[in-house]
Amino acid sequence: MDFVKLDSQVVISLKRCLWGNSELKQDVFSRWSQGFIFSDSSPTALIQYHGGPCAILVPVQAFMVKAALSHCPNEDPKTLLTLMSEKAKDLLLEALLDILNQMTGSEEFVFVGCQSPINAGSTNESTDEMNPQQNTSMANQSSDDLNEIIFHSSLTIHKCSTIADARAVLSSSLSSLQSPFGVLLYLYSILLTKGVEQIKNEVEDPSEPLIDSTYGHGSQSLINLLLTSRASSNVWDNDKEIDGLKLRGIQKQSSIGFLTLLEQMRYCEVGWYLKNPECPVWVLGSETHLTLLFSSKSSLIIKDSPEIAANSIFARFDPEGNGFIATSLLGDLMAALDLVAEKEYVDIMATKLDSEEFGIITRSSFMEEFFPAQPTEQPTKFVLYHYNGLPQSCVNGKHFLECKATVVDEIETQFITDTSPIKLCLQTKWPSIELSWEGGTPPSLN
Repeated sequence: MDFVKLDSQVVISLKRCLWGNSELKQDVFSRWSQGFIFSDSSPTALIQYHGGPCAILVPVQAFMVKAALSHCPNEDPKTLLTLMSEKAKDLLLEALLDILNQMTGSEEFVFVGCQSPINAGSTNESTDEMNPQQNTSMANQSSDDLNEIIFHSSLTIHKCSTIADARAVLSSSLSSLQSPFGVLLYLYSILLTKGVEQIKNEVEDPSEPLIDSTYGHGSQSLINLLLTSRASSNVWDNDKEIDGLKLRGIQKQSSIGFLTLLEQMRYCEVGWYLKNPECPVWVLGSETHLTLLFSSKSSLIIKDSPEIAANSIFARFDPEGNGFIATSLLGDLMAALDLVAEKEYVDIMATKLDSEEFGIITRSSFMEEFFPAQPTEQPTKFVLYHYNGLPQSCVNGKHFLECKATVVDEIETQFITDTSPIKLCLQTKWPSIELSWEGGTPPSLN
């Protein structure tokens, strides 16, 4: 397969989308310059060397877990921790293809390669190929400066239109993806497959880069892009309109979920779609880092239902999230939900639901009338696994840590003193959860 030189203007648009318009800080570029490398101690754990690239490494790890669970749904997840390296590579390729396939919109796959191999910390071989004038102008620049310049001037591109061809390209490119710049090559492939202009249309502020130019953290838009294929900037369900400004959220149930400590701190609101993904796999967010939580217990996932769908549609008529709609919108809402929407019946229901004639109908009264809550059977005891890609943050050097979880009666929680960040994070989904971690020490979210 042939890779051709990537047009310089496309490179500029890629850099602006990912890094922003300001000059790319070399320490930020260096921290993102790593490949998809497995840990020596945990053959299926992707290792993270520096802060920043967890925004892609953890989602990829999540899709690896998803692939493993789909192949062996009834197996103990511990088997994931003991797979041989070749099987781990198979899971990696499946995860990379799964994420990329979400971006295509049935169009084409775009792969970015690098013409000149660059060794981290060494650029002698690549600079020898430049003309004398280029060498002179770059003579006083650091090794990291040279790596960034050479990398972006050496990018190549290959396109294909079928998933079978995409799988073949990924398989043949594995060594590049595990090179010191593999994460960036894959990220650029994501951006071009999705389309830079489409990403700009989805983010809240098109001038904001996907990677923070100062600290190197991946944005929520980047995380959402990898998990859901849409670069929305928020984690609530659907779109909201606040003071005339449309704020985009998550549009449907995702295959991988997301929970964050920031919700417990009241900085954001994570919606039902991300809290209840199709697979029992959740990316966990702290203030500065991403880790992963997963289980093999599929019953942890609440299936979609008419009640959930009704809540979602009600939210579209209540874009500001006030918890009520104007009574005049009741007919349109009922029609959208395929309820009887003849004027006579709508008027009867309006009188009943707005008996005080305030001109509003609350969500709770509407749902109680048309979609009364049905009891759901949820497990009260289950096993969870936590992954952290940073070796220095792992308890006893273990990238994966097992936990026995119990959802207790609310009244029993009044004497509980465990306030570890990971428990506070998980309480945003399971308010009365109790955790018993392997070794007795909770894992770090950072």
